[in-house]
Amino acid sequence: MRLLRLVPANTKLPFMAWRRLSFPLSAVLSILSLLLFLTVGMNFGIDFMGGTMIEVQSKSGPANISEMRNKLGSLDLGDVQIQQFGAPTDVLIRIQTQPGGDAAQQAVVDKVKGVLGADVEYRRVEVVGPQVSKELVQGGTIGSIVAILGIILYLWFRFEWQFAIGATVATMHDIVLTIGFFAITQIEFNSTSIAAILTIMGYSVNDTVVIYDRIREMLRKYKRISTEELLDIAMNSTLSRTVYTGSTTLLAMIALYSFGGEVIRSFTAAMIFGVVIGTYSSAFIAAPFLIYLGVKTQGQGKDKDKVETAAPAKA
Repeated sequence: MRLLRLVPANTKLPFMAWRRLSFPLSAVLSILSLLLFLTVGMNFGIDFMGGTMIEVQSKSGPANISEMRNKLGSLDLGDVQIQQFGAPTDVLIRIQTQPGGDAAQQAVVDKVKGVLGADVEYRRVEVVGPQVSKELVQGGTIGSIVAILGIILYLWFRFEWQFAIGATVATMHDIVLTIGFFAITQIEFNSTSIAAILTIMGYSVNDTVVIYDRIREMLRKYKRISTEELLDIAMNSTLSRTVYTGSTTLLAMIALYSFGGEVIRSFTAAMIFGVVIGTYSSAFIAAPFLIYLGVKTQGQGKDKDKVETAAPAKA
């Protein structure tokens, strides 16, 4: 019985030749991501902005968004966002932080329940005060910076400096593009999104380390071929592993995105994007970047010296 193969055996894809397309593409996408972050900004969730979020479900068929907006507008609560998500009966209500501390935030919930009455079922209520949101922002920022520095230190101790720089560039590439993904899609950016970015970093670094280990193995094995040829051999030899790992991870993330509910929607959406972009950066950024950092086969430089030395004697 034949085994199912997603990748043919002994592929000979010219990964290094494609760098002439992948490098300019990644540069343009990175610049666009930074511009979107600075101009459009992120759709920060209640974790970072503070306020009240209430998830309700209409008991009498599809929810009447306009009627809910009129009722909540009469409460004079400031910025109130009402949006439908999932089924037509499901509605998400977001209310800005109210002056008066945590007690004022809790009072908002009672006011909303008072005007909406028993026509809806309250499925989820989250209240985050301004002090808590500030602490979450600080904690998330510090945690992200520490994780990034930890990964960079690991790469510098794990590999030679050329490999460490290549892996660091690929990791920063993934972070920037993920931030651009949140900016352009306006998916809610909350504490689970921070977890998604850190997970994407770990996935990308793991994929890059596997490829780099194979490249170092090939550097000891092949001594008389060009660097581009060697990198192509290493990439093709790890292609099946990369495809299988990415495919199974994507299947799990797609299932979570489809059936996991709104609570983890931002996490799973970011992970789906991150798996794709992390695999791409390992193959088309981290590996070919070694060419520009001067990585050569062990015998490449020696052979060149021999040719230069032997040439005058032959003449």
